Amino acid sequence: MGATVMAPVAGAFEVVVPNTDIRVNVPGLENIQGIENVPNIEQFVPSVQESVDTYVANVATPGPAAAPAAPAAAPSTGQAIVDAVRSKVGAPYAWGATGPNAFDCSGLTTWAYQQVGKSIPRTSQAQANQGQQVPLDQLQPGDIIAYYGGASHVGIYAGNGMIIDALNSGSPVGERPLHFQPIHSAVRF
Repeated sequence: MGATVMAPVAGAFEVVVPNTDIRVNVPGLENIQGIENVPNIEQFVPSVQESVDTYVANVATPGPAAAPAAPAAAPSTGQAIVDAVRSKVGAPYAWGATGPNAFDCSGLTTWAYQQVGKSIPRTSQAQANQGQQVPLDQLQPGDIIAYYGGASHVGIYAGNGMIIDALNSGSPVGERPLHFQPIHSAVRF
């Protein structure tokens, strides 16, 4: 793709961009005081050919500018929940604890959701009953997984088939396989 530029010679100097086919007539350039003293000016402003009354140049027309790179996306709310709960891996289990230094299972999920400004029920059963049910094949990071027949345990789905939970008094907060216990349900808030 190109454009043809036509410019009259009279009262103009031809400016050539080195190593290109771009030539442009610049009227009045000859009137710049001291132009002849600029080093290597002869390669940029060659003498005007007396017998030619116009110069023709094929100038490549640039295409549309590339769109600037998109800024990195902020983590999703679900991923922010996972990031919060992951920061507590290794914290001790304590029945009834809601953090920030020790947790029981639903205390951990409640605390993690609070870190992103969401309020959810405090107990595992209430979380399982009040969240929006999610099929296991549609899990997203941040979803709550309830375990056992009565939803007596919960953890947060971390992605890649893993959860993070506060299991029991013998185990600190940790990351475990999704199917390490019988799943009751999965919910999203």
